[in-house]
Amino acid sequence: MTFIWPTLLWLLLIVPVIVALYILMLRRKNKAALRYASLSMVRQAMGAGAGVRRHVPPILFLMALTIMIAAIARPAAVVTLPSQRSTVILAMDVSGSMRAEDVQPSRFVAAQTAAKAFIADQPKDTRIGIVAFAATALLVQAPTHNREELNAAIDRFQTQRGTAIGSGVLVSLQTLFPTESFEPSRAPDGRPMERRRGMSLDDAPKADAEKKAAAPGSYQSAVIILLTDGQATTGPDPLETARIAADKGVRVYTVGVGSKEGTLLGYEGRSMRVQLDEETLQTMADLTHGQYFRAESAADLKKVYDAMNTQLIMEKAKTEVTAAFSAVAAVLALISVALSMLWFNRII
Repeated sequence: MTFIWPTLLWLLLIVPVIVALYILMLRRKNKAALRYASLSMVRQAMGAGAGVRRHVPPILFLMALTIMIAAIARPAAVVTLPSQRSTVILAMDVSGSMRAEDVQPSRFVAAQTAAKAFIADQPKDTRIGIVAFAATALLVQAPTHNREELNAAIDRFQTQRGTAIGSGVLVSLQTLFPTESFEPSRAPDGRPMERRRGMSLDDAPKADAEKKAAAPGSYQSAVIILLTDGQATTGPDPLETARIAADKGVRVYTVGVGSKEGTLLGYEGRSMRVQLDEETLQTMADLTHGQYFRAESAADLKKVYDAMNTQLIMEKAKTEVTAAFSAVAAVLALISVALSMLWFNRII
């Protein structure tokens, strides 16, 4: 619990002053009661017939006052609230290694099935877009509410050569920010990326030094979910594209499919070992304040999407809770007045 205006908490010093005045008032009342000759009159003046009950309304009123003063300082707390995100981009690996069968019936089919289940569980007002990447990346379905179009796009996936994880992130960002240009400078092996040809200097994207980068994870309107089973072999450096996403405040949730030790895959008469680059996927998630998941089976993959579904629908956020404090204070004050009227026929 924190307070937006903590300096106003000094008003709580009023509470002990009120307690002292209440005790002083009771003592004066007791002294005045001794002047009566009749014992019954003394008991009535002292309120002895009411017992401890006579202190209940003042205590409730004092609690209401304390909470109301705390509300003035504008308290804030981390609470679980419905997510405000309206767009989810699924960036899915369709490289040839997805045909491996260490995840039954295959990584490719398991990913398709889990993605469809995830889409079905999303709120109806959430737009979902799909990016497929292998050696290059392509937006195969623009963000839409139509679940049938999304499922049809997933069914049309075809495996291809290469794994350009960074391209998958860049196309996803381009989908979320269509008026901006994203130009990474390095490939996965550290070599400088070749600049696009045929572009005049006037049309080339210029770095905007004055544009301040957003805090990682601060963009609340969309997230990127990236699923892959291997290592980047081409395209821009995945870590650099993750930093670009972080500068835009977009969270990237990464999902690694397949066993940690990898598996042998036969392709065109040759065999090759396909293995996850977990370190890169973990770093990408950390840079963007997302999260990394690993799935070694179809059941694991479904659990991963279920876990992400819960996080995307409900999320923890720091929010002001002044209204809740005020409501509690009002209820306590009303109860205090009601009990005082019921028991003693007076207000407090």
